[in-house]
Amino acid sequence: MIKYNKLVRDKIPDNIQKDGKEAIIKILSDEDYKTELRKKANEELTEYLQATTDEESIEELADLLEIIYSLARIHGASIAELEQVREQKAENRGGFENKIFLVGVKDEKN
Repeated sequence: MIKYNKLVRDKIPDNIQKDGKEAIIKILSDEDYKTELRKKANEELTEYLQATTDEESIEELADLLEIIYSLARIHGASIAELEQVREQKAENRGGFENKIFLVGVKDEKN
């Protein structure tokens, strides 16, 4: 048996069965699910950072977005609520579209 010990998308066990194999699974508790989602977010971010084409980057960003949506739900927020928080932060602090890189801040003391 090949061991994976990682969170997978919901239809993966069905796809494994369609290939004539048996998927050994368990359903996680909410706390374990949150832990595994965080691990998966790190995994997907690493895959995004290692992507070498726009197509690969978009695929990995889509995976990250799916993880973010799941994390929002486990923290008690809907996708709409998450988007509302994002919009509010963008309104108050701006987004990242202008490519601004803060080198430092001078004041009278330094």
